[in-house]
Amino acid sequence: MELSSVLLGKSGLRVSNACLGTMTFGTEWGYGATAEESKLLFERFLAMGGNFFDTANRYTEGSSERILGALIREFSVRDEVVVATKFSLRSGEGKPNDGGNHRKNMLQSLHGSLQRLGTDYVDVFYLHAWDFSIDPEELMFNLNMLVQSGKVLHIALSDVPAWVFSACMSIARERHYALPVALQGEYSLLTRDMERDMIPAAAHYQVPVLAWGTLAGGAFSGKYLKGGSGRVPENSLRRSDRANALTQTVVQEAEKLGVEPICLALAWTLKAPGHVIPIVGARNASQLEQTLQAMHLDIPTEVLSALDAASAIPYGFPHDFLRGDLIRQLQFGAQHPQFPLPGLYRQSL
Repeated sequence: MELSSVLLGKSGLRVSNACLGTMTFGTEWGYGATAEESKLLFERFLAMGGNFFDTANRYTEGSSERILGALIREFSVRDEVVVATKFSLRSGEGKPNDGGNHRKNMLQSLHGSLQRLGTDYVDVFYLHAWDFSIDPEELMFNLNMLVQSGKVLHIALSDVPAWVFSACMSIARERHYALPVALQGEYSLLTRDMERDMIPAAAHYQVPVLAWGTLAGGAFSGKYLKGGSGRVPENSLRRSDRANALTQTVVQEAEKLGVEPICLALAWTLKAPGHVIPIVGARNASQLEQTLQAMHLDIPTEVLSALDAASAIPYGFPHDFLRGDLIRQLQFGAQHPQFPLPGLYRQSL
């Protein structure tokens, strides 16, 4: 099973249509893969045609970047792979400027990541999470400075409100700064909130969505329904009554297709408007290969409808108001069905 190559938005950068998440490279957090297991995952992902890797300064206390960098050097593939890392989250304790969106933390985080990765530059550098402390103008000036330095090739945003993403895109366009090339956020059957504003905004700007949490931490495997154990605690929203009911639907629909539930759950995310690139993590190489079968899974209409219905969310105001028959009639008259809404929303009213 081979992955295909796609463009990362308008950057022209060629990446695999799935990204390997390396948050589990390292065992410092009480779970994850050893260096030896990580090597098998890395090697298998390369063999499947993968070249896109996601990490961060915070992951496994820095081990994720160190292990990933060592593997890139061992396999001599720096020119072939695309490495994305992030700044914003602290890397230590008791340091007032170790963490946040500001320039000092941005620079020291980047320098630390470059050292751990053992490289002169990163391909994609994310703001990891919005902290509400700086203006988008300041952020974009600082990120553009990194691109001009040559230590960062492309910039991106993760876990930010849609208004922040839109403001950053507008500022970059107006001032001829480097444009964000990706928008990352949690997106799955269980967490569809990105559909309200973030996915439509990304589609409008022709920026891909890098979706994390697509498998709900492994809950969609159905193992917790059978009393299995794992890293998702019992009080997590991923194991709530709603999550369990949704997982049961995923398991039932997957059985009809003869595929693994996690494969079906991942394939569902790819049907969102715009361009979604899933970030996929795994404990071992066989699990990775099994999960990525989703990239070639064609979901029948009736199965897709069942999953959509089981996971539906209220879009709320102004979305439901603007999409309603009354306001559409008042705007377009009785012929409003002849003026369909743009395909920015996944579910209809």
